[in-house]
Amino acid sequence: MITKLDKNAVRKKRHARVRTKISGTPECPRLNVFRSNKNIYAQLIDDLNGVTIASASTLDKAFDAGNTTNKEAAAKVGQLIAERAKEKDVSKVVFDRGGYLFHGRVKALADAARENGLQF
Repeated sequence: MITKLDKNAVRKKRHARVRTKISGTPECPRLNVFRSNKNIYAQLIDDLNGVTIASASTLDKAFDAGNTTNKEAAAKVGQLIAERAKEKDVSKVVFDRGGYLFHGRVKALADAARENGLQF
């Protein structure tokens, strides 16, 4: 008997499978993306030491108020995370899309991070 899983359960399963293959180091941290219905979040994570190096989201004070659910907001978060990575002397990252498809808001965040100096 096959049970039907909801979209988020399928995403979590996909993310767990991908996480067995990728890991962040202090030299090349993992750029993790989480997308909710209203906001988008990005973190630079060093998995060896278990610390977050930098983070950015649509909830930050540096983020101007407005629509937080569109691609433009995701691009601003990508720009913010790239700027914060430069401050921490990080230029190379491993991209972890969090089990989401590389499309829409996730792609906009990744493209903006690349344009602002992150390499992945």
